Amino acid sequence: MFIGPVFTREAITAPRRPQFFVARVLLVAALLGLALTAWQVFVGSSGGGELDGPGDLARFGRVVFELLTPLVLTVAVLFSALFSAAAVSQEKSKGTLLLLLLTDLSNSELVIGRLLASLLTVLVSTLAVAPFLLLIALLGGVDHWQIAWALAVTVAAALASGSLGSMLALWREKTFQALALTAIGLVLWLALGEVIASGVLGTPLLGMNADDLAARVSPWRALTAAMEPRWGRAPALFGIDQPVATGAESAAWFVGVGVGLTMLLNAISVGMVRVWNPSRELRATPAGAASSAPRERVIAETISPTAPDESTVVVGKARGQDAAVHHAGGQSRPVWDNPVLWREVRTWAYGKKVLVVKAAYLVIFVVCALATVQTLGDAAALRSAIPPAALPMAPLLVVSLVLVNALSVTSLTGERDGKSLDLLLTTDLSPQELILGKLGGAFWNSREMIVLPLLLCGYLGWVGAVSGWELGVLMACVVVMDVFAAVLGLHAAMIYSSSRKAIGVSVGTLLFLFLGVSTCMRMMLALSNTFDGQLASFLGFIVGGGLALFVALAWRNPSTAMALASFAAPFATFYAIVSFLLGSYSLVGFATVGTFGFATAAMLVPALSEFDIATGSQPTRED
Repeated sequence: MFIGPVFTREAITAPRRPQFFVARVLLVAALLGLALTAWQVFVGSSGGGELDGPGDLARFGRVVFELLTPLVLTVAVLFSALFSAAAVSQEKSKGTLLLLLLTDLSNSELVIGRLLASLLTVLVSTLAVAPFLLLIALLGGVDHWQIAWALAVTVAAALASGSLGSMLALWREKTFQALALTAIGLVLWLALGEVIASGVLGTPLLGMNADDLAARVSPWRALTAAMEPRWGRAPALFGIDQPVATGAESAAWFVGVGVGLTMLLNAISVGMVRVWNPSRELRATPAGAASSAPRERVIAETISPTAPDESTVVVGKARGQDAAVHHAGGQSRPVWDNPVLWREVRTWAYGKKVLVVKAAYLVIFVVCALATVQTLGDAAALRSAIPPAALPMAPLLVVSLVLVNALSVTSLTGERDGKSLDLLLTTDLSPQELILGKLGGAFWNSREMIVLPLLLCGYLGWVGAVSGWELGVLMACVVVMDVFAAVLGLHAAMIYSSSRKAIGVSVGTLLFLFLGVSTCMRMMLALSNTFDGQLASFLGFIVGGGLALFVALAWRNPSTAMALASFAAPFATFYAIVSFLLGSYSLVGFATVGTFGFATAAMLVPALSEFDIATGSQPTRED
């Protein structure tokens, strides 16, 4: 069988777990809640609470389709990459990947089976969205072929991003390197489409319009083209020639590009899986043996050492043992009072290839910084609802927070998977030394992701794009969110014994907040020009988001502080959105610093008082 028993086992056992059904229900319920919220806003903004006819209903259906379909694409792409990278990294950390390599599984069965097994939940959830989109089509304004092409683009992008995460996880030894490179790769993929569409590389490019070329390589641009309401003739699909939207040609090209990219990445993974794994680590030769000595002679000398002279026997040494067998050679390095912090800062705890991650992040920073400088000269956009500098800075800040969060959560899940967490818990380390050591290591190793965005914010204040007070508020918000992201990663790693769940909940919580912010902001701008009465419309979404955060972050150790932080975060996010669109940036800062600062304290204070870490010593159904 081409897919193999790895996928077969997951397909058989996944329906036995409640999470498999909960994911689909939550996704469709969230979309339905957003659609109902949009209906409340739309009817309230139409005046008198009545619609003027089928035209308004069709307009509502089109706007909701254009608002929610990008959300489905974003969720599918991000979680496909996250799940595939986390699944392979967990197999490597626990050593089960080596056991799979010892079986008679072929490379394709191992790589493709593991990939499809990790993407099963995402693909099934995407399929569950189809009936919801078809219901929207009943309102008018949306054609069934637009829905078909939008789902095709989503599936192709999800497969390509999942293949990218799987390949990088098979290549890199450390979990953080795999997650970070995957996130940076996705950002560079989307940035490539935006750079092409901007015309910086030339118009036309490769014999075609820049927008058409961008739609053929970028999932975001391809989805936008697939949702175009214009009509025309598109290429036949599977021999069926039907009238579809003119943007379907670009969508069809992207589906082909996505499938080709998926095949290429998986071909590389299949060909190199046994070369990359296990990693080729240099092993020290026995004392006195030359480095160029043949392997057989070294083994022989190690197994059958020469009998020592009786006159040179020293008490305290084993027979045939060198006196310096336990000596590392060279000058020993002093260890700080906090050995956890010393290891995180003074050693390559996350591998030397972390420099590749930092170099890739530097590329993203340069692109976003240049885009920020360019937007500052656009005088026409300075009076828009969203400041022009916020558009290129938003992805940079999101990537920075995700990388800080990923580094924090993997710093503890790596200890658990490597069986060293139990050893740390048996030592005389205090909870403060362990938690603060891991936090300090996360901040030190991700210092570029923290300092560079702050420097870019300082540049905005230096050129006068923001006032001194607004600059202080902006930098305070960035620092507070960095600390929140790091503490959130450690909190998720402590309450979940499964690395995949810990990484998924930690990164997923950040993505939930960011996606909720962007979706609500786009909904407000698209459906209403005023903010009167919108709190009642978004109340259901706020309560549902708070309940979801409480279940994800406080199910193991519920507390009043965590409940307050969970339900306050969505409300503060809504308040910050409205204040941001109204230009009240001070209120945005107060809401962000107060809410997420309190949430940080609610997670950090109990962790510093005592060890309460899920070690995963007992087998669970999810493993």
